[in-house]
Amino acid sequence: MNIDFAKYADGLVPAIVQDAATGDVLMLAFMDAAALEQTDASGRVTFFSRSKQRLWTKGETSGNFLEVVSIRPDCDNDTLLIKAHPSGPVCHTGAETCFGEREASITFLAELESIIASRRSQPVDGSYVAKLFSKGINKIAQKVGEEAVETVIAAKDDDIDAFKNEAADLLFHYLILLQEKGLRLAEVAEVLEARQR
Repeated sequence: MNIDFAKYADGLVPAIVQDAATGDVLMLAFMDAAALEQTDASGRVTFFSRSKQRLWTKGETSGNFLEVVSIRPDCDNDTLLIKAHPSGPVCHTGAETCFGEREASITFLAELESIIASRRSQPVDGSYVAKLFSKGINKIAQKVGEEAVETVIAAKDDDIDAFKNEAADLLFHYLILLQEKGLRLAEVAEVLEARQR
């Protein structure tokens, strides 16, 4: 990657951060060569803070880091697009993004996926998800199969609300199965996206 840091008088290029899972634009900040190098080395997004006049790793005080998935320059090599997984709210106001709240539908799936992952890594007493994880892959896969059959049966009727409920149950259990296999929904979406190229 050959970024043209000299294009701007201060040696800083804009860096747009996008949620790798949802596609939401999270924030805009600036990087110099040292910030990009530290980001590459650590796997966590680091900027050059114009107010602090130093390198600043997003989340260094809040704990809400941005874990790097990919970094791409634009066509002129003077702006960066960083796809990352946020570990919490990105904006200093406590909002999910610096541009207001996220779009509800796709963002909710990412949030649900995070909750499911936390139930797997830190089981909570009485949690249905934690209990299902404790039963292992066979029980989880069986549950996905049961929900798929119930969704198909509901699809054959005219009750759209019943169908939506069954489809939601299927998607929920599918997310649990993905977690059990160590996958994220975004990875499955990447396969679908690649098929369209």
